[in-house]
Amino acid sequence: MAADFADGELELTGRITTASNATFLGSIGGVVVVYKPIAGEYPLWDFPDGNLAGREVAAYRVSQAFDWNVVPRTWLRGGPMGPGMVQLWQEPDPEQDAVDLVPWEAAPAPGWRRVFDGRDEHNRAVTLIHEDSAALRRMAVFDIVVNNADRKGDHILAMPGGHRHGVDHGLTFHADHKLRTVLWGWLGEELSADELAGIDRVTSRLTGELGDTLAELLSDVEIAALAARCDRLRTEGRFPAPRGDMPAVPWPLF
Repeated sequence: MAADFADGELELTGRITTASNATFLGSIGGVVVVYKPIAGEYPLWDFPDGNLAGREVAAYRVSQAFDWNVVPRTWLRGGPMGPGMVQLWQEPDPEQDAVDLVPWEAAPAPGWRRVFDGRDEHNRAVTLIHEDSAALRRMAVFDIVVNNADRKGDHILAMPGGHRHGVDHGLTFHADHKLRTVLWGWLGEELSADELAGIDRVTSRLTGELGDTLAELLSDVEIAALAARCDRLRTEGRFPAPRGDMPAVPWPLF
C-alpha cells in the first residue's frame, strides 16, 4: 500500500542540526522524508515576503516544469510542529562529489571545471571546482531561473547513476538579483538546445497550471520577475556572469 503523503502520520525520527532553520528527519508510511516547519524558520531581512517552505515547494514546481527532476518531490502539509515543507529524502552516493576544493597546484582533471582560486583556513592556496556534466549544467540553469541565493556544494546530492538532486531552496524567487552559487564553471558559454527547450517549457507553463500554483506560493512581483529571468536567459542564450555588488558565491561554500 502506497504511503499517504498528504494525510498520513508524519513521525519524526531525528533532527538535522547543521541546518540554519529547524529541519527534521521523519517518515510517512515507512518512507523517509525531510520536514521543515514554518514555525522553525528564522526571519531574514532580505526575504520578508512569505515563508521559506512555500519557496521550496515553488522550486519543486518549477523543477517539474523543466522536466529535469532537479528537486526531489516537495509539498506543504501539517506536521508535529505545524504546517511546513516535506520532501522525499534522497540518499547520495558517498563515493561521489559534484563539487570539491582541491590544492591550487592540482589542475582540474578532464570532466571538471575551475570556478575560482582562494585560500583555506590554513592559508593554503586552493581551487573550487565542480564536475562538467549535463546534470549539473541543468541545475545551474534551474538556479538562474529561480534566482537561487544559496547553492552551496552540500546542497548538491550526487546520486548513484550520475543524477544530481538539488535541495534547500528556501532562498529563491526574490524579485531582485540574488544569484549566489558555486556553479560558475560555464560562465559565458552557450546554452544547449536541451537547456533552451527546458526554459521554453517553464515559460509556456507559467500561463497555465504552473502559474496558478505559484500564485499561491509567491507574490505577483516575484512571478513576474521569474518570467523576466526566463525571457532574458532565453534571449541571451548563454550562462551569465556574476553582476551587482553582492557576493557571487554563498558562504560557507559547503
